[in-house]
Amino acid sequence: MTAPWPYPRWIAHRGAGRLAPENTLAAFRLGAQHGFRMFECDAKLSSDGVPFLMHDPTLERTTNGKGTGGVLPWSELAQLDAGGWHSRLYAGEPLPTLENLARYCLANGFLLNIEIKPTPGTEEQTGRVVAEQAARMWQGQAVPPLLSSFQPQALAGAQAAAPHLPRALLLDTLWDGWADVARQLGCVALVCNYALWDAALVDKARGLGMRTLSYTVNDEWAAERLIALGTDGIITDRVDLFSPAG
Repeated sequence: MTAPWPYPRWIAHRGAGRLAPENTLAAFRLGAQHGFRMFECDAKLSSDGVPFLMHDPTLERTTNGKGTGGVLPWSELAQLDAGGWHSRLYAGEPLPTLENLARYCLANGFLLNIEIKPTPGTEEQTGRVVAEQAARMWQGQAVPPLLSSFQPQALAGAQAAAPHLPRALLLDTLWDGWADVARQLGCVALVCNYALWDAALVDKARGLGMRTLSYTVNDEWAAERLIALGTDGIITDRVDLFSPAG
């Protein structure tokens, strides 16, 4: 029997999709202005172990820095401009720590899907530290964050550090053994590339006792298909297109 699911269907990708610089507090504020109450973010570690928000292993695309983000201490990462690449409006927007975002979400009653996005070679450590901080920040809260990752090692680290926090396996392809890995990791959900979902996969996930979420859904036809399949969650960039009340 699948446990009750405390999360809404609609989840804003990296805060507000492409309308604001991803994984910045400005993006989460904009997503909230569009009515979203749950967000997805990416978390990795600085060289001194501070979880911060960034998708790519390297800094160039979304900051004015250069090289691998995870090799720098937080004191240097905190100085970077994470908004100017997007538009002049957001120039000077800093990289947030996971703690910054946690405080924002907790203060406003928002829910969070934290994708553990380790710098290559730090999978287990990143999963462990992110889960430890999430457990501490959300202690006593009715609805904890959902921890997800493409990296089984990262989820294993999270499972060891905070087994009570819900975990989800991210899948871009249905690689051999994914179901066994998800079961071993105690995952409560699968988060798949939306094109992977069909009735058979939904049935398989349900048979494993897992919920069904999709990324990154930016077209109405795709959302309608996923809703018709009975899936549980839709992660979207199009906070301006989809009504999260729908």
